[in-house]
Amino acid sequence: MLINVVQMAFQICDRTEYAVGGRCSSCGGTLSGYDRRVKRFAVLRDDKGDHLIGVLLHRAYCRDCGRIRVPEVPFYPGTRVGSPLVDLCRTLSETMPYGQVATRLSQMGIKVDRWSVRSYCSVPFTPPPVIAAFGMHLPISVISLSALAAAQGDTGHIHGEDVLAACNYPSRNQRRPS
Repeated sequence: MLINVVQMAFQICDRTEYAVGGRCSSCGGTLSGYDRRVKRFAVLRDDKGDHLIGVLLHRAYCRDCGRIRVPEVPFYPGTRVGSPLVDLCRTLSETMPYGQVATRLSQMGIKVDRWSVRSYCSVPFTPPPVIAAFGMHLPISVISLSALAAAQGDTGHIHGEDVLAACNYPSRNQRRPS
C-alpha cells in the first residue's frame, strides 16, 4: 500500500503545467509567452524501465522591462527534482543512512542515488511537516499529492496550482533562519 501511495503522488504530477500569470512582478508590465520547457520532477522505475515524470514550465517575457519571468514551481532552489521527493529523502534520512534511503526509494519504484539523497538532505530549509503512516514518517506533501490523485480518479490530471497547494507553496520558499 505504501508503494501505491508514493507512486500515485508522483504520477499525478506528470505533465502538470505552471505559468506566470498577471502582470510583471517588477514593473507591472504586460507579459507575453516566452517559451515552454519540461523539467524533471522524478524518475519512476517499474518492470518496463525508467519513466520520467516531468512538469511543463511556461516562462513569460515582460514587454516593458525585458525580464523573463519563471512561474512558481514545486522545486527547492538548487535541486533537480520535485520538492516532494526532496521531502521524502529528508524524512527517511532521519531514521536511516543515505544509502539505505536510496535503496528504500528504489523499492518504492523511485530512482535516486545515495549521493543525490545526501545532497537533498543538506538543502537549507526547515524540515518538511510529516505524518506517521505505514510504520514510518512520511512528508505531508506526498500524502496530499496521493490524496489528490485518488480524488481525481480516472481523469488523471491536475492543475499546477493544486500541486503547489499540496506541497505547501509559496510558504516553502522561505529559508531556515541562520
